[in-house]
Amino acid sequence: MVDAMKWKERLNETKVRQLWHEKMGATINSYTKEMNLRKGKLFITITSSSLKQELSYDREKIKALMNAELGGEFINDVIIR
Repeated sequence: MVDAMKWKERLNETKVRQLWHEKMGATINSYTKEMNLRKGKLFITITSSSLKQELSYDREKIKALMNAELGGEFINDVIIR
């Protein structure tokens, strides 16, 4: 039913948000403003410029962590804004 109704991406976006809150901790969560998953790209909006810079270095690590937890290659790129 999920595949027939094309809800897979919305379900993955919800899972990614939950994983982000669990794995990243309270400090990073307090600076996270918005998170969207569109066409395999995870867009994360961060309010702190220094944290944004540090997370941009770990984009591949974030992608690997999220894909491992989701059980497949659902995220192709992580964009930190």
